[in-house]
Amino acid sequence: SDWSSDVCSSDLKVYAMGITNLTKDNFEAEVLKCDKPVLIDFSATWCGPCNMLAPIIDEVAAEQEDIKVCKVDIDDQIQLAQQFRVMSVPTLIVMKHGKVVNQSVGLIPKAKVLSLLK
Repeated sequence: SDWSSDVCSSDLKVYAMGITNLTKDNFEAEVLKCDKPVLIDFSATWCGPCNMLAPIIDEVAAEQEDIKVCKVDIDDQIQLAQQFRVMSVPTLIVMKHGKVVNQSVGLIPKAKVLSLLK
């Protein structure tokens, strides 16, 4: 059986229910193999606008069951940030079937986040 879901690693950040902490190691399984659209929130703990966007992303994750929401801490996951050419945070990227279909840079209201997912 697969025990990975039962493992708690102290170096992984814990986010609100329904939000996956994305790393280069779980990216393929969590994003590329996901059959739902995936909203990826690239952020950093030192970033004020990221911290203001976080509760909005938490709400979207709680309310939108037909999408998957992931967060990437750009300081922990430099490779993922480079892979997606993230220059500023917060950056939101929406992926479907392994391809980027939408993205947004900067603090945006919830309605705009939801419109990215359409």
